Amino acid sequence: MTVSAAHKTVAWPLAQVYAALIVFASLFPFSGWRAQGIAPEVFLWARLPPPYWTRFDVAINVAGYAPLGFLLALALLRTGWPRGALPLAALGGGLLSLLMEFLQIYLPERVPSNLDLLLNAGGALVGALLATLMERLGAIDRWGRFRARWFVPDARGGLVLLALWPWALLFPAAEPFGLGQVLERLEAVAVQALEDSAFRDWLPERLEPLQALSPAGELLCVALGLLVPCLLAYCVILHRGRRAVAALLGALVGVGITALSAALSYGPTHAWEWLNTPVVAGIGSGLVLAVVLLWLPRRVCAVVLLLVLTLHLSLLNHAPTSAYFAQTLQTWEQGRFIRFFGLGQWLGWLWPYVTLVYVLLQAARKDSSS
Repeated sequence: MTVSAAHKTVAWPLAQVYAALIVFASLFPFSGWRAQGIAPEVFLWARLPPPYWTRFDVAINVAGYAPLGFLLALALLRTGWPRGALPLAALGGGLLSLLMEFLQIYLPERVPSNLDLLLNAGGALVGALLATLMERLGAIDRWGRFRARWFVPDARGGLVLLALWPWALLFPAAEPFGLGQVLERLEAVAVQALEDSAFRDWLPERLEPLQALSPAGELLCVALGLLVPCLLAYCVILHRGRRAVAALLGALVGVGITALSAALSYGPTHAWEWLNTPVVAGIGSGLVLAVVLLWLPRRVCAVVLLLVLTLHLSLLNHAPTSAYFAQTLQTWEQGRFIRFFGLGQWLGWLWPYVTLVYVLLQAARKDSSS
């Protein structure tokens, strides 16, 4: 099966992004690299099973590589490699896992494991088998027809960003849907990096401390944060009814993922405590704005999205994160969240800025349809 250039598959960029995320999660925090006097391949011959392993380790290693195998096989199927999709996808996942295990021998905080390698390779194989089965059942063709009806031909970048948005939300945010709050952290990193240098005095001093958002400011911040993925969807969907469905689905997914993040951070009994009055009003206001903007042309949606993103990031980065929120992050830095802390953190930080660049490029295109 081949795909025309006008409808390039999103599986390739998603597979590349997911592989990069695996590398990040496998090697985080990227510090303390040193040769430990151990042959890199020594873990291959260790006894099975290793002395310390849990069911969680087994499940997460299989589940972590299954999407990679699925995306690689899907990309190969969509670009005319039906016979090689299954073995190449499984081999690609296995080789990536092997490389990660080899590199972990140089990280004192990580322990390479032949069991992890086998489980990761098995996960990639399971994902590739699922993609192959779906192709034989006709699900891939049905997705292609669905995409052609719903989305514009050059929707690949927007669809990738929309697919990553829920994952970015999974990392705890100081404000619901508040992705990209980085100014306070960047200032702290800059001060620490230049502390004993002559350039320390070059850093501007903040005249007044950051002010916490008022209830009205929190309402506006939540509304804009929810409106961002809605407008991004409008940039790749032309039909108004389908835009409305996408906006409603985005709101449901955003609320559900935020509740899941709260449950992982504070416990299941606190999953919905973030839904205070300003947040509920902000979600409602965001949906109302999304309905009002349903009729905008695609290019105008891109321009409005730029304005919404800029205002949202400005509000977030002129508000501090609370000490209580900093304690919450420690939960993600410890225990079973350590493998995903840096991964989710960077997704939450970078997603709005990558979206900003993508929308700028789309708005500047002369051949962009209205």
